[in-house]
Amino acid sequence: MYVPKHFAETEPNAMSDVIRSASFASLITSANNTPEGTHLPLFLDAKKGKNGTLLGHVARANDHWKQFDGDTTALAIFTGINAYIGPNWYKSLNTVPTWNYKAVHAYGKPRIIDDAEEVLGILGHLTQAHENESTGNWTMDKMEQNILRGMLKGIVAFEMPIERIESKIKMGQNKNPEDTAGAIDGLRRSGAPMQTAVADEMERRS
Repeated sequence: MYVPKHFAETEPNAMSDVIRSASFASLITSANNTPEGTHLPLFLDAKKGKNGTLLGHVARANDHWKQFDGDTTALAIFTGINAYIGPNWYKSLNTVPTWNYKAVHAYGKPRIIDDAEEVLGILGHLTQAHENESTGNWTMDKMEQNILRGMLKGIVAFEMPIERIESKIKMGQNKNPEDTAGAIDGLRRSGAPMQTAVADEMERRS
């Protein structure tokens, strides 16, 4: 990923926050010069491994899992809050449109988890990360266990220790204060949640 120094984010907690808030990732591998990707939720176990470990699962019918051999490098892409920035919001003249965003690239070698208890643990982590009062706080113990374990045959769980991680947080850090303030105001006027979140992040960093 191209990361100019003024957009580089190296603070581990900041990168972890992007992964957790944008946990529906793109997982990409390449075999025989052919890229393959799967869109899926991933859970970050920050305490496992030097850079943390990503946990997830795919449908067994998805042949992508056959590349999760512990030797093939994969790239997990997490795209966080983002928004279009219109040049009319800037005070400076002769500016062009741009896009502010957060992104994390995590690299590692996925390996399959076969142990049923470990698989249930991965599913538990993924469920707990997204369940809340609005969804009814569903847990796997609400299912008949024989049915649940039967359904495990239809998925392939895996873990991906993160070997390398990089993050880009582009929030107008290279703009002058007047242009930044104008962009923040323009984003807030939209009233949309994503644009407001980007405005908040820009204001925090200005």
